[in-house]
Amino acid sequence: MKKLLRNITALLAAVLLIGGLSVSGAQADKIRIALAETPSDEVAAFFVALDRAKAMGLDYEWTAFSDEELAIQAILSGQMDIGFGTPYAAMQRAKAPIRIIFQLSKLKFFPITSKKYSKLEDLDGEPILLHSRGGGTDSIANVIEEKLGIKFGKRSYVPGSANRIVALIAGQTDATIVDLSNKNKLVKQQGDKFNVLPMFEVDASDEALFANLDWIKANEKDVGIFVTALLSVYRDMAKDPTIIRRETDPDGPIGQLPKEILDSLDGFYAEAVEGGLYDPNGGGRKAAKADLKWYSAAGQLTGDPAALKIEDFWYFKPLDAAQ
Repeated sequence: MKKLLRNITALLAAVLLIGGLSVSGAQADKIRIALAETPSDEVAAFFVALDRAKAMGLDYEWTAFSDEELAIQAILSGQMDIGFGTPYAAMQRAKAPIRIIFQLSKLKFFPITSKKYSKLEDLDGEPILLHSRGGGTDSIANVIEEKLGIKFGKRSYVPGSANRIVALIAGQTDATIVDLSNKNKLVKQQGDKFNVLPMFEVDASDEALFANLDWIKANEKDVGIFVTALLSVYRDMAKDPTIIRRETDPDGPIGQLPKEILDSLDGFYAEAVEGGLYDPNGGGRKAAKADLKWYSAAGQLTGDPAALKIEDFWYFKPLDAAQ
């Protein structure tokens, strides 16, 4: 219970967590990055890329928001420059020209439940715990409903797969959707107490890097450095996942995590790479097409999917230049 309370406290405090100096006006010298969660093993590769980008001359600061929706709103309002998430619904309805420039991870998630349920259909009318409203797990729940003709009960939200696993073990929920790493940890540690429900394959984006197109074009050099650093890390990681642990700054936000998390980084990224969580080419047009199909089915995009243009949601120039 103490561990659960610590996790909940961390979540409530996350919106106040700022890496670097405080955010100032729209013409800040630093790139202002909006994270959709507090630093964890799940974003260790991203922080390695930030360190590489800094060595290439990029100046930045980051802020961790308590959920993806707040991070998206920070970009839309101009409070932050570049952020995490899959803001397809916001991109379609917002007047600001928001574009994705890099796929950070794919939607490799798994429904996990107590022994009360044995298949997805059993969750018809049942409550479920998800990451964030409008986020990747929310979209998975929507597509499950559409594909199977069911309707979940009340949806509650707790950012971070590890935190949802804590809630599941504590009996605070009977159903959730978590990432590959946390699914594997639970199966190894308490697999006899929970069920991993059969799930269809998904290739769309879970997390992506996005910004206002006008800002991207006005900061072409810095964006190019950032994307080049990300691409280099993803390609190195595909060849040797231990690169993330070896390049993690011991004095940085990931290096300050508990020793047990740092000791598990090699296993985390080995499983993630093997499970296809990261595209070593940054997603690009293949990811954009998969995203439009997926998020249309998830109800986050409106209109005929065949009529949607990937260029209205992605800006490919920085990634093309980095290849």
